[in-house]
Amino acid sequence: MSRLTSPEYSRIRELLDDAKGGHTLPQAFYTDAGIYDFDMSAVFPRSWLMVGFEAELPEPGSYMAFTIGRNPVVIARSRDGTVRAFHNTCRHRGSQICPDGQGQIRKFVCPYHKWTYDLDGRLIGAARMPSDFKPGDHGLQPVQLELLAGCIYIALTRDAPDFNPFRNAVAPLLAPYKLADAKVAFQSTLLEKANWKLVMENARECYHCAASHPELKRTFQVTIEPGFAFNGSEHNRRFAARMAELGLSTAPVQGAWWHAGRYPLNPGMESVSMDGKPVVARQLGAAGGTEIGGVRWAIEPNNFCHVLPDYAFMFSAIPVSPQETRVVSKWLVHKDAVEGVDFTIDSLIELWTATNLQDRELAENNQRGVNGLGYIPGPYSQDAEDLLICFGNWYRAAARSAAEAV
Repeated sequence: MSRLTSPEYSRIRELLDDAKGGHTLPQAFYTDAGIYDFDMSAVFPRSWLMVGFEAELPEPGSYMAFTIGRNPVVIARSRDGTVRAFHNTCRHRGSQICPDGQGQIRKFVCPYHKWTYDLDGRLIGAARMPSDFKPGDHGLQPVQLELLAGCIYIALTRDAPDFNPFRNAVAPLLAPYKLADAKVAFQSTLLEKANWKLVMENARECYHCAASHPELKRTFQVTIEPGFAFNGSEHNRRFAARMAELGLSTAPVQGAWWHAGRYPLNPGMESVSMDGKPVVARQLGAAGGTEIGGVRWAIEPNNFCHVLPDYAFMFSAIPVSPQETRVVSKWLVHKDAVEGVDFTIDSLIELWTATNLQDRELAENNQRGVNGLGYIPGPYSQDAEDLLICFGNWYRAAARSAAEAV
């Protein structure tokens, strides 16, 4: 799958040997075109990737198409209601079938020679082929897909880890919010001039939040304990006790490539918003009223999400080049919430948009410093950057596994 040569893989293994645990990575991992190619051809395809929500595919023929590295993918709801994913590549001469984006179709039709596929991937039309041609041998290539509480995850190869531990731990946390019955109210895309790992390292810690995110810290507790725990104050202890009475767990859960947990907001706050008040009048369906904090869940390599009683927010970092990353954000609300009545787009997206723009500035500045001759891998804070240490541990292990598999 990769275009890298054996000597280049040997170099990656040598660089991994030099990478210290508990420290940032050697410079090449943030700057080098060969390592970017390695990430996209060997690391990402061996990982589970969150790509959106079932709510984006409301009826048969609804589809979303996107590209991960050099890999075009299309996901569609079939006529029987099943959500399926395919490599978005025609089985004739390899053309991309659907342009990146979302829409509604009756069939997949290749724009080159009009080979036609049903929504379940079967080839149903291929003109002027010989009599012994077998359409059944030329259906679209499937992509692994898992649905979890309304969220869509894919893996480009069979080398991805077992999905079930993640499902078993996170599904109970998300079940009260009924995300499968929500709708995407808004989506944004932000181009950041920084390597995807710098974007995600910034997203995996809140060491910088008190100084850099004045809007976020009004509602979100920015002093997070190791393991994404919130045990220190009397307010947080009372929150945990109240959640236990409601049957809502506050114990963080974690695996090698994922972590999740319910968290309290600052005292008196009901949502992660500019003023701590709900930004959507109609709740997503969570039990227990509005003062139940939020749930955050995240997977490596490139995603985190939050869900509050009134809305959900998704953040995904899509690598574009060695020093460019496309950040895709989506906001979900109750499927029956009416814009202009139950919410406004401006109030819904204001806080996370401000946070994303602040993070872009931080990541781009980080990239400029990392590019310089003065860069030497630095140590993480064991207390404040625990999830960032986990990200580094995951990346080194995933990269090592991929590099040694060649």
